[in-house]
Amino acid sequence: MNRLLAFTFLFLTSSLLFSQKKTKTTETAKPFVLGLIEEIQSKELGENRILNIYLPEGYNPTENIKYPVIYLLDGSANEDFIHITGLVQFNSFEWINQVPKSIVVGIATVDRKRDFTFPTTVQNDKKRFPTTGHSDKFIAFIEKELLPFINNKFKTSESKTIIGQSLGGLLETEILLKNPSLFNKYVIVSPSLWWDNGSLLNLDSKILQENFEQPTEIYIAVGKEGLTPTEIPRVMEVDANLLVEKIKASKSKNIKVYFDYFPEENHGSILHPAVGNAFKFFYPIIRK
Repeated sequence: MNRLLAFTFLFLTSSLLFSQKKTKTTETAKPFVLGLIEEIQSKELGENRILNIYLPEGYNPTENIKYPVIYLLDGSANEDFIHITGLVQFNSFEWINQVPKSIVVGIATVDRKRDFTFPTTVQNDKKRFPTTGHSDKFIAFIEKELLPFINNKFKTSESKTIIGQSLGGLLETEILLKNPSLFNKYVIVSPSLWWDNGSLLNLDSKILQENFEQPTEIYIAVGKEGLTPTEIPRVMEVDANLLVEKIKASKSKNIKVYFDYFPEENHGSILHPAVGNAFKFFYPIIRK
């Protein structure tokens, strides 16, 4: 009987202590904050857009230090913002010293098929993507609203990088070929150059030479991607190579281009390793 009472007392005491410990842990828990969430009203798009923003360690708005900015397409929290921000933070550690401390601006997605594509003459593309063809408005949003907003609100340097994959890579290519001065570093991964039967690849190289008035670094990567599901199948690896050759054909002294092929990566897995390699291409001087 005494043993039973002792066991019961011990059980109740242990349960009470565990409950108190659990409650205490819960009460002291704090959210893990990776960055800021800003909302910008866009007249160009006729809607509000969410920006996920990472500020590097030591960032102080009262100091005169200015930081490079990395703009990330598909920058929602459940897309590429977290893992690309992790790459930026890791590579900017003092013992890595691969990338200068940078601000990351993730542009949260609303309708990437609408925002990242220009009008197409291919009827099948129109059927598959009924909202398509408004990249001009999205580019205007970037130029007239997003870049000024970030420059006015944060301590930014002249270094502006843009990162995009797939349709995001298509949008980047359009910006690069038509309005390259918006950014001076481009990370174009697995670009969907099959869009509109590859019409971007038909742009005259002379136009490119005239457009590149500032030093511009371009990193283009593709994995083992194969044929595209289009009326006229195209090989994405071939299109990426054609883009590199077109850029080189401009013979502009302001262009520096690097092509990377990842035979062991596919369309879904290539972005992370490609961005890591892009940093090595952009910042070879500060590497240890």
